[in-house]
Amino acid sequence: MQRPIASLLAGVALLAANVCAEEVSSLRGHAVTDDSDTALNKQTLALPGGFAVAWEEQPPMIPHPIDKYSVDLRQNGCLKCHSPATYEANKAPVIADSHFFDRDGNRTQKVAARRYFCTQCHAPQAGAMPLVENVFQTR
Repeated sequence: MQRPIASLLAGVALLAANVCAEEVSSLRGHAVTDDSDTALNKQTLALPGGFAVAWEEQPPMIPHPIDKYSVDLRQNGCLKCHSPATYEANKAPVIADSHFFDRDGNRTQKVAARRYFCTQCHAPQAGAMPLVENVFQTR
């Protein structure tokens, strides 16, 4: 009885491997793993003044490259320019007050742990063409 089950499982695994081996294409029409896609390699747009937000309380887009920034448990490269102590000297927007409240609503002295990793909400704006039509309109 165990031999037919093992054969069946081996057959399913072989079938799954064949299905996975087929080329998967992206919305741009080429293999997902194709690194030559120019849209993937576009520079981040540096936009003075930043990007307009589309809805209330939307996390602002990052209008400059961040690929050389380090954000980990020991340091946050974003705070070098955007902290309350440094933003004026760097002519950068200060991080919002909401970043200083913990999950229980208590004000903290430092950036709250749930808001420390900037890129979980804020994303750099790339110069890539949209994959699908965007019909979103602001108020």
